[in-house]
Amino acid sequence: MADIGYIALLLALVASLYSATAFVFGKRRNIPALVDSARNGVVAVCGLVSIAVLALLYAILTHDFQIEYVASYTARDMSLTYLLSAIWAGNDGSLLFWAWLLALFGMIVVLQRRDVGRELVPYASTIVMVTEVFFLFLLLSVANPFHKLSFLPADGRGLNPLLENPGMLFHPPNLLGGYVGFTIPFAFAMSALLTRRLGDEWIVSIRRWTLVSWLLLSIGNIIGAWWAYVELGWGGYWAWDPVENASLLPWLTGTAFLHSIMMQRRRGILKKWNMVLVIITFSLSIFGTFLTRSGILSSVHTFADTTLGPFFLVFIGVTLFSSLGLLYYRSELLNSEAEMESLVSRESTFLMNNLFLVGAAFAVFLGEIFPLISEAVRGVKITVGAPFYNQVNGPIFLAIIFLAGVCALIGWRRSSVSNLMRNFLWPLAIALVIGSALIILGVRQPYAVFAFTVCAFVLTTILYEWFRGTRARRRMRGDNYLKAFFGLLGANRPRYGGYTVHIGLVLIAIGVIGSSFYNVEKEATLLPGESMSIKNYTLTYENKDTFQTETRQVDSATLSVFNGGKLLGKIVPSKYYSVSYEQSVTEVAIRSTPAEDLYAILIGWDDAGATSFKILVNPLVSWIWIGGIVLVLGGLIAFWPERRKLPVEIRVEARETVGSVSNKKSGNGINKVRSSSEARRG
Repeated sequence: MADIGYIALLLALVASLYSATAFVFGKRRNIPALVDSARNGVVAVCGLVSIAVLALLYAILTHDFQIEYVASYTARDMSLTYLLSAIWAGNDGSLLFWAWLLALFGMIVVLQRRDVGRELVPYASTIVMVTEVFFLFLLLSVANPFHKLSFLPADGRGLNPLLENPGMLFHPPNLLGGYVGFTIPFAFAMSALLTRRLGDEWIVSIRRWTLVSWLLLSIGNIIGAWWAYVELGWGGYWAWDPVENASLLPWLTGTAFLHSIMMQRRRGILKKWNMVLVIITFSLSIFGTFLTRSGILSSVHTFADTTLGPFFLVFIGVTLFSSLGLLYYRSELLNSEAEMESLVSRESTFLMNNLFLVGAAFAVFLGEIFPLISEAVRGVKITVGAPFYNQVNGPIFLAIIFLAGVCALIGWRRSSVSNLMRNFLWPLAIALVIGSALIILGVRQPYAVFAFTVCAFVLTTILYEWFRGTRARRRMRGDNYLKAFFGLLGANRPRYGGYTVHIGLVLIAIGVIGSSFYNVEKEATLLPGESMSIKNYTLTYENKDTFQTETRQVDSATLSVFNGGKLLGKIVPSKYYSVSYEQSVTEVAIRSTPAEDLYAILIGWDDAGATSFKILVNPLVSWIWIGGIVLVLGGLIAFWPERRKLPVEIRVEARETVGSVSNKKSGNGINKVRSSSEARRG
């Protein structure tokens, strides 16, 4: 199977090179047969890389330990689910999975029936295939997942114990899917620059690709936070680890891009900015892959002993130089069709949202590379810790959440004072009441009170806007409230899907604020029968158990949990020692409620029977996971296809024409609109 997989990758490399070349020559010289051949080549690449993936999967399932990758990441006693996850457990396998996803997405691009963007597909596919060539080259040269050992081990080493978690099945493939998915918007953007088709066509073509990539990255980050919380045994969910940050960076710029393209489609503005955002987002996706494999930064997520760093740096450098150079060369064709009329408008809130998102990304990126800068300048690698990120990004994220509430009720172009008062009076009043109630209930931390009040304001504005729309639809159509609600949702899925995403972000923020400002922790060493108290809980140490398997020794301790003298149940934190990895792993015990989590860690024990525990009470953590589910639901709503009443080209041109007429009628002398439809007629 190793030979079949390697040959399939080699043939895929040849097919990728052929498709990239044939697309360019076929399109430039107007040879349809050559373009069709290139399209078939993309399908062949997907098929060949799929064969390589199936070959590696077969080797894993049949325990072919002569293949080094199989011996390194699997063992005979592993369950089927973890055997399947071994595909992306190691450096070589994850790169193969990356290449397979890119080939699959590329095939979807060339086979997808589309109403708009058809002329962009050949050049976009060329860029996808060039990227595929890069990853296939790495797989065939320095990261070969089919490398054979000179001997046949009796068994493999198995997964790292920290990876034996359900998160392993979902976190890596979603993150990789998000990284890979951003290749498609980047490819269409570069295709638009190459072909000078710089209207809304490329935006329409990539909106759903961008959304699904952002959604996959969101799922990956949320599951990663949950995995860290339940597995690593430190009581937190986000440590600002370099690789965690690397996955956050394209999420931030991708979020900015999703908001910014709405302004281009509606008003024809920020065209250059959108190009910059999509270039940065794709480059940061490659940067995240680079960080995981370069070994330049210390992280529990990185692959050790790889030589891939220089290859990725060269690829990122070439990508940035060529794409930004092309953008500069075409910049005169990307002038805005209108000007921003007022600071008090939805456009201005979207622009500020973009600036805050990019500012947060820059702060995280600076913290990422600061150890490298300090080492180069002073010879000492200085690591930037969590306090820096919290102090810088905390206020920025709160401002982003606040703007999510403002943009829900503020109008396009210009809003009058009377409209602002009418729209924000009730949400602001309710938020102030909630903030005052928190103070009365004993919440004294000023920043926490302010942050909770902002969250209440945003949540109220979104729900208020949704209620007003539902009420208006009920009056207009005579439906009951439930039918009007779902009818409103179906009538404009992108808008109300976005509102649902914002609600999810608010719930996540509530969980982060509560667990950051009001968590309590305590350590104690207990003998059997002794108790410790923390907050309103009393924990009694019952006993310690030990048992041995072929691969690990497990030690667990049982604690009875009481609240006000009432037994709530038992929790059992544990530790186990992995024989193959010679590593001790902590398994925490968590009793979770919507109000707070009781989090127990087994620290150690002695021969006299004394056992040490670390107990934490983390308020509102459950709302992070609830908010994550709501966020994903909102993304799915926004992604779900709408019923098309008009072809896309007609709707795009209608938008441009109506925008032009509206701006001319305003007669204020500020707007200088020249729609692309008028330009074509001129």
